[in-house]
Amino acid sequence: MARQRRRHLRKRTRRQLQGWGVVAASAAAVWVAANRAPVWPVLVAVFAAALAGGAGWRLWRAHSVAVGQDRQWRAQEEEKARELSMTQVDALSWQDFERYVADLCRRDGCTQVVVSGKSGDLGADVVGYLSDGRKLVVQCKKYAPQRSVSSDDMQKFVGTARLEHGADVALFVTTCRTFTKAALGLALRQDIVALHRDLLGAWAKGARLETLIPLNGRGGGMTKRRSPA
Repeated sequence: MARQRRRHLRKRTRRQLQGWGVVAASAAAVWVAANRAPVWPVLVAVFAAALAGGAGWRLWRAHSVAVGQDRQWRAQEEEKARELSMTQVDALSWQDFERYVADLCRRDGCTQVVVSGKSGDLGADVVGYLSDGRKLVVQCKKYAPQRSVSSDDMQKFVGTARLEHGADVALFVTTCRTFTKAALGLALRQDIVALHRDLLGAWAKGARLETLIPLNGRGGGMTKRRSPA
């Protein structure tokens, strides 16, 4: 869409320049006829104006191309930076990964954040409260990037996040790139926030948790609020 808009803008600008050129030439012809003046000075002036207009168009076009290339370069560099930070996350142990997620929660204003750090926690690797008082329960899965979160993984978390831990917002965070179709469908139906590798990378680079929660399709946690215990 953005490329189409830029193309349309260039065409419109070119048509406008051509239109102004026609207007200038017509005005010059009328002036010459009205004043019976020599034609060649007017032709020289029109020719000079045309050259200036063409040079201006080329400068504007070069500037537009340079701006587009700069934007593309910045986007690529941001992607590389995010991947670099995720490379560092990949080097963490699963225990350190849970603590890292807890630190991100604290950074974004969560309170009473506790890390389980042990097996048998029934899916509650990190527990805390969002700034608006809702209880947050986080499942952390330290998987290889090419792996996918399965439906079984999601089912286990769905079965415990609210029944066992009373989560208002249930967050499934993973270092892999995708959830299977069944896992993501289950997350959406049960209002589980599914945070895959790319969203985790954005979180690590400074995106706020409250802005990432809605990006799970429609999963945004329950709407009720509760006061921290």
